[in-house]
Amino acid sequence: MVAKGKEYNLFPYHILLNGFSKQGFIDIMKKRMAKSRKGLKRMAKSSTRIMIVDDDANIGQLIELYLQKEGYTTEYYMDGLSSLEAFRRNPPNLVILDIMLPGMDGWEVCKNIRKISEIPIIMLTAKGETFDKVLGLELGADDYIVKPFDPKELMARVKAVLRRAKGAESDEHIVSYPNLTINITDYTVIFKGQHIECPPKELELLYFLASNPNKVFTREQLLEQVWGYDFYGDSRTVDVHIKRLREKLKLDQGSWSIKTVWGVGYKFEVK
Repeated sequence: MVAKGKEYNLFPYHILLNGFSKQGFIDIMKKRMAKSRKGLKRMAKSSTRIMIVDDDANIGQLIELYLQKEGYTTEYYMDGLSSLEAFRRNPPNLVILDIMLPGMDGWEVCKNIRKISEIPIIMLTAKGETFDKVLGLELGADDYIVKPFDPKELMARVKAVLRRAKGAESDEHIVSYPNLTINITDYTVIFKGQHIECPPKELELLYFLASNPNKVFTREQLLEQVWGYDFYGDSRTVDVHIKRLREKLKLDQGSWSIKTVWGVGYKFEVK
């Protein structure tokens, strides 16, 4: 059991020796990231979203900074219950999960996630005993790292776990919902057992939205993801494609639909 509020030296020794505080180091990292156009573009282009769950704000913010520097999109929670609720609304691609959390602990969060998803989980904790490692893995965690840790080692483990998860996926990239199957490999859409003719961009737009359920995208984001950064057409192109998809798929009922979020954009809503 670890005392509440115990600090861990996760920062490079030369930073500490030069008199920087932990908050000072975080501020420096933020400024460097803000100046890096390349880093910002990489973050915008990344569709890999990682959830961080840790009640220590210093550790959580540091992990966020390193992940964002690598080009990942992040979301951060400080307790188990809110993270689990967010996961159910919109599952990320990976979860970095601390064990010692207020309310619902990491063990319980991991167990609940495994009931509904195979999304990879890395347990992040101060508990380094063999029993705890075995328990975490038996509950469904994909990896286990003990505090204090080197952030670079954590980044390496994140990449390795994501590679394994990607390798475990089917070679055919298929998204399925009741009465709907989208196959991006052979560019086919099956709706209520019937093949639906869709031009490539219509299919790619539908596939992208359906691959990110309940997540809202602006027209500009959809243009970047589906048409590419070098597309110079009107953003209303998205509206035209959405209208055609709705007509073909009769998106007015059922457990899923393409919803307009007024003033923002569109989302593939799953009920």
